[in-house]
Amino acid sequence: MSEKPDEILTIDEVAAYLKASKRTVYRLAASGKIPAFKLGGSWRFRRGELGQWIASRIGKATMDDDEGAE
Repeated sequence: MSEKPDEILTIDEVAAYLKASKRTVYRLAASGKIPAFKLGGSWRFRRGELGQWIASRIGKATMDDDEGAE
C-alpha cells in the first residue's frame, strides 16, 4: 500500500493494515470506535485518520501502563 495520508482504504485493506479480522474492523467502524465513513453502504477509511487513531491508542496504552506502575 502507498503511504498517502488522504488515501481511502476498504475494510479488507484496513484489516490487513491492522492485522485484524474484517469482522473486528467492521465492529469497530459500526460502533464508532475507529474513524470510518460509509460510501454506498460499504465502510471506507482514510489512511491518515487511521494513523492518528493508532497513535492515540498507543499513547493511551502507554499512559495506562504508567499509571499501573505506581
